[in-house]
Amino acid sequence: MKREWEITTEVKNIPKLNNPLFIEGLPGIGNVGKIAVDFIIEELKAVKLYSFFSHKFPHSVFVNEDNLVDMPKLEIYYKKSNGKNKKRDLILLTGDIQPIDEESSYNFSEEILGLLKLHKCNEMVTVGGIGLQQIPEEPKVYCAGNSASLYKSFVKKGSGVEKNIFGVVGPIIGVSGVLLGLGQKRGISGVALLAETFGHPMYLGIKGGQEVLSVLERRYHFGINLKKLNKEILEVEKELIKKTKEWTSEVITHSGAGAKPKNEEASYIG
Repeated sequence: MKREWEITTEVKNIPKLNNPLFIEGLPGIGNVGKIAVDFIIEELKAVKLYSFFSHKFPHSVFVNEDNLVDMPKLEIYYKKSNGKNKKRDLILLTGDIQPIDEESSYNFSEEILGLLKLHKCNEMVTVGGIGLQQIPEEPKVYCAGNSASLYKSFVKKGSGVEKNIFGVVGPIIGVSGVLLGLGQKRGISGVALLAETFGHPMYLGIKGGQEVLSVLERRYHFGINLKKLNKEILEVEKELIKKTKEWTSEVITHSGAGAKPKNEEASYIG
């Protein structure tokens, strides 16, 4: 039987990775994870390792600046260690979409975990957004994990991560959550870093992505230039805030499952 997910190796020789850390950043609320992981890929000049295709992709294509169509993408990149952290390589998952249904989300996550096992990866970080009903001026970053010891190491004093997420959010929906659940069964420890963002479907959670990057850089010392990020997003953020202030009075109907009561503000994780 044909596999649901077709995986293409994008390099001639599979690299031997040293104690790799896996970071997932797919589209979700505010695109927080995608913003963070795409910045790491660009800043570190990571190399495309695998690409994915499935007939379970959404039935649509994108129109690019040349007025031509592009298929949706799901891709894994890798980067050999640099910066202060000389002994740990990176595996990075990004893309334009998430699997469209529950079964596909599980199947895709199993494919990813299989590749992580192939590369002897034993630690992962998934990144998502917590949708609020207003724009957070200083987004907080929360943490949930499938390993008590790894979770505790992320919420230490000075980490920039809020300690208690229980009662703040509902279920972690999508690949960001499923990877942690299945990873626990596969012996891969992991945490989800979830940054507050505005829950409107047109809003980009750039500040949330920035806060997640600060947490990751503080812990892993990738050597990414966060000052460069500040400079690049400043004008974009100003423009987005102008536009999205008009949205705050709307009823957010795209919150998705996992909503908590209104007075707790958090509406969706992904």
